Amino acid sequence: MRDQVSHDKYGLGRVIAVEQNVAVLVDFGAETRRINAPYVKLVKL
Repeated sequence: MRDQVSHDKYGLGRVIAVEQNVAVLVDFGAETRRINAPYVKLVKL
């Protein structure tokens, strides 16, 4: 899974891991962030 996403605060990134219905791990280039559900500020591109 390498879906590209956009986050209001962190910008463009790629999903590198999914914790089913809990969180996603996103590589934003300069940093990797764990985004917890619900994914309000995260949009799949």
